[in-house]
Amino acid sequence: MSRRELVVLGTASMVPTRTRNHNGYVLFWDDEAILFDPGEGTQRQMTLAGVSATDLTRIAITHLHGDHSLGLAGVAQRISGDAVPHTVPVSYPASGQRWVEHLLDASAYRRQGSIELQPLDGDGPVPPAADRRTPGFTLRARRIDHTIDAVGYRLDEPDGRRMDPDLLARHGLAGPVVGQLQRDGVVVTADGRTVTVEEVSGPRPGQSFAFVMDTRLCDAVRELADGVDLLVIESTFLDRDLDQAERWGHLTAYQAAKVAAEGGVRHLVLTHFSQRYSDPAEFEREARTVFDGELTVAQDLDRVPVPPRRSAR
Repeated sequence: MSRRELVVLGTASMVPTRTRNHNGYVLFWDDEAILFDPGEGTQRQMTLAGVSATDLTRIAITHLHGDHSLGLAGVAQRISGDAVPHTVPVSYPASGQRWVEHLLDASAYRRQGSIELQPLDGDGPVPPAADRRTPGFTLRARRIDHTIDAVGYRLDEPDGRRMDPDLLARHGLAGPVVGQLQRDGVVVTADGRTVTVEEVSGPRPGQSFAFVMDTRLCDAVRELADGVDLLVIESTFLDRDLDQAERWGHLTAYQAAKVAAEGGVRHLVLTHFSQRYSDPAEFEREARTVFDGELTVAQDLDRVPVPPRRSAR
């Protein structure tokens, strides 16, 4: 069975607390596992969460502030120490190149794993790893408005078809020929009939995910979040501290929830909390003033499933 869930490794912003590690999030999506923003302590949090270096198929960094990237050094060495057999691409804003290189060369170790650097110069698709098949989704980066260059990420699965067992049986189709039909869109049966995939299937809407970290409110945030099944978004401040959010390039819980409500997000995950707040319930109360969908105020080591696939319209 395919696995689609978010594993939360850390939820603090600049200063970790007794209960919140620096950032780190792993999105499991079928055969892929994307590590987003490995902050300090990510390697240990992976161990606590049961995530191995071999699981990882990509590292995606939104920007090069330490709470989003200092863990890259340890994770890269873990990839090497475990001799991960596949290439793990690392994407990040191109202006952060020197910091990424410093992190990957932060100490002495024997390099066995393969890391592929993918600096991002602007908006657009993020290329797959050179030695892996193209995944069944598109990952895109979009520039957002922080105090240094930063990007958000959005994953989109294309719409497809869901095979109908009753229709397959009616047409006498079973076994390998069904796979051929899915690949080619049409088959010729043993008795000479032509059957198209549309005759034996129904629409299967694609699923989507967005990851938005440090940013002020901007059009890019809304575009990244629009209509996604699962949105992971920073809510560093509460709205009573909006002036601080604007100053430091962050969102409030109210702003993040309003983006989700206006974009029709199905499941909203709030995270990246300032250490000044001790009560997580404040973030939920503020978000609920504008958002009535499924809501998670993230805690370290939470596991959040991607919502079930939408029904075909």
